[in-house]
Amino acid sequence: MINWVRVALCGMLLVMVSLVLMPVQILCLWLDLKPRRWLPRHWHRVACLLLGLRVRVHGELDRRRPLLLSANHVSWKDILVLSSVADVVFVAKSDVKSWPIFGLLARLQASVFVEREQKRTTGHQVNDIGRRLADGEIVVLFPEGTTSDGNRLLDIKTSLFGAAASAVPQSPTGVVHVQPLAISYTGIHGMPMGRYHRPIAAWPGDIGLVPHLLGVLREGALEVDVDFGEAVDYDRHANRKEVSRLIGQRIRKMLSDRLRGRSRSAAKGEPAPACSAAPDIPSDAQRSRLAP
Repeated sequence: MINWVRVALCGMLLVMVSLVLMPVQILCLWLDLKPRRWLPRHWHRVACLLLGLRVRVHGELDRRRPLLLSANHVSWKDILVLSSVADVVFVAKSDVKSWPIFGLLARLQASVFVEREQKRTTGHQVNDIGRRLADGEIVVLFPEGTTSDGNRLLDIKTSLFGAAASAVPQSPTGVVHVQPLAISYTGIHGMPMGRYHRPIAAWPGDIGLVPHLLGVLREGALEVDVDFGEAVDYDRHANRKEVSRLIGQRIRKMLSDRLRGRSRSAAKGEPAPACSAAPDIPSDAQRSRLAP
């Protein structure tokens, strides 16, 4: 009963914040005003707070432009998490437009929608992404092309990195910076999540959106780590497959290290989060505390 009351309160508060910010964002999009880039960040920070998502950032967003962020994809929550820490736009599948709630949010954030099955429009879509990059927008790409179980990085689709190549001629320096980042769901209710409970955070796609959303709202208190890696410079001499391979290696290592407690922060002598250093499989006592 208490959980459902919290869900209702969170929903009402989020609707109220949305009713205030959405008209302003629509106006900014229509007039192409600068606040259209940073207003979504404030909405997503409120959303993370209400949903109980505690976001911890490790490393720094590259300050150079044009900048393409390449991240692993675990859940729809990745959008909230990344948008709460940086002013970004996303590359999304065209069918996201029709999703309830999230389709509207994606349009309000000026996401780039791509028709991956329509080969004839690929060039135009890639050029659109390149133009956005050249204009100074930070574009987020999920090169796996789908969501994973949160424990590993799936195979990367190298064709999606064509967006970086298309922005190279428009870049003042002739270089596009591709920065890898890893999203790791590591804790729940202050305890390590591990493989046993990571399905609570992950949304592999065979689960309905609304039931999963309600499950996250009822659960709350999820901890997420965002690791920014070293960027790779993409110029006219770069090989797309080689760049994608290198980016994939860096994402995979950051994700693996974070989930296993061997994070870069620990290597540098910084205190690692308590949830990261615990074993992957929870004890019986932990399971009983987390059981519904």
